[in-house]
Amino acid sequence: MSLMDLTATALAAEVRAGRVTPQAAAAAARARAEERNPALNALTLVNPALEAEAEAVAARLAAGEELSLAGVPVVIKDNIWVKDLPITQGSKLFEGFIAPEDAQAVARLRAAGAVILGIGTCSEFACKGSTNTPLYGMTRNPLDLSRTPGGSSGGPVAAVAAGMAPLALGTDAGGSTRRPPAHVGLVGLKPTQGLIPYGPGFDEPVWGISVLAPIARTVEDISLAMSVLADLAPEPPLEGTIAFAADFGLGQRLDPGVGEAFEAGIAAIEAAGHALEPASPDWQGLDGMSVMPLQHAGLAALFGTRWRAAPELFDPDLGAQIESGLGLSGVAVAEAHQASHRIREIMLEFLSRHAAMITPTTPCAAWPVELSAPPSIGGAPCGPRDHAAFTSQLNHAGCPAITLPCGTDAAGLPLGMQIIAAPGRDADLLALAAAIAPLLPPATRPSPEGR
Repeated sequence: MSLMDLTATALAAEVRAGRVTPQAAAAAARARAEERNPALNALTLVNPALEAEAEAVAARLAAGEELSLAGVPVVIKDNIWVKDLPITQGSKLFEGFIAPEDAQAVARLRAAGAVILGIGTCSEFACKGSTNTPLYGMTRNPLDLSRTPGGSSGGPVAAVAAGMAPLALGTDAGGSTRRPPAHVGLVGLKPTQGLIPYGPGFDEPVWGISVLAPIARTVEDISLAMSVLADLAPEPPLEGTIAFAADFGLGQRLDPGVGEAFEAGIAAIEAAGHALEPASPDWQGLDGMSVMPLQHAGLAALFGTRWRAAPELFDPDLGAQIESGLGLSGVAVAEAHQASHRIREIMLEFLSRHAAMITPTTPCAAWPVELSAPPSIGGAPCGPRDHAAFTSQLNHAGCPAITLPCGTDAAGLPLGMQIIAAPGRDADLLALAAAIAPLLPPATRPSPEGR
């Protein structure tokens, strides 16, 4: 057994107790990365200063510091600045860029005693639901190398699921730290907008919807990370009626295994005494595609000139988004802003009447790695963003949401359950998630591939 098979909570406790040294934890993380990353492409690089960081943590512990993440290796997504390391957003436009300083969240992890194992691969500009970048290539799902881990946080989730580190920091602008964790059997939290400081870092295509977000194997580890990243203290579980809907009120088709696992999870939650009610928001014809013009226009504003001058540098899927953005009218962008505002109003009104909302995290399991999106869901052809049907609304509403492992499909691929709360109820949401997680059908994870 490797030290990297421990949770972040358990590993930090072992280090603080003096039974494990930070140097030993760093060595175990490097060994796992060297063993498993070549087949997965989960990391763009292993931090060359990893051992030096572990030595510094050991010195701080010897000096009597109390460090809640003492010696815990963490993977940072390739769009979050880590001082003196190459951070590229998976783009050839940023090849060779060295981050001049740490993002505030990274600095907080370091202050708590974490060490940076390396940088997790992300799709170009973190704007795609699979992870296949022009700069670093394709990232694979450690549970099935023929499948994608999703995106845009594909590298961080693949690294944690493969046992390279117990904790990762990603970003979520439309579900990127909920859907990928669901595809590999992990837990991922999208916090309330602004709860974790964002930046310094790169310009965003759409300001005000992306958040920094922790990824781990357990709710306990997510709570530990949030105590560091946002000074979030524990709270009792949310009380009141919890709404649930397998289609989030959207009429979205589900693959058969998703519906079955969701029903089994809901039955287990109800049997444990939680008050549930089948209910969903009235979306008034709005869905995740209603706000996509904002992303396309934002990408066009940032990169349109470079795309027109050198399209060969870009992921063709991103090029298509940029080209779409260049063709949008001001009216179309304004309509998307209005849709974003209405989605927020609808979701907040709904959550004023319910303690929380439960949906599947995704309507399908992980799809073939060579595809940008699944070709079908529920036996019918689907659009390029149908796999993300249940997540982006929460970014526009500013709500916290968490994905928990919830069963598998017929092929044994993990599935997820998403729990949503009103803005600012992150601690309550984590307490509810901690109560619900043990009730759910296990997302059985075979030994990771990439050995």
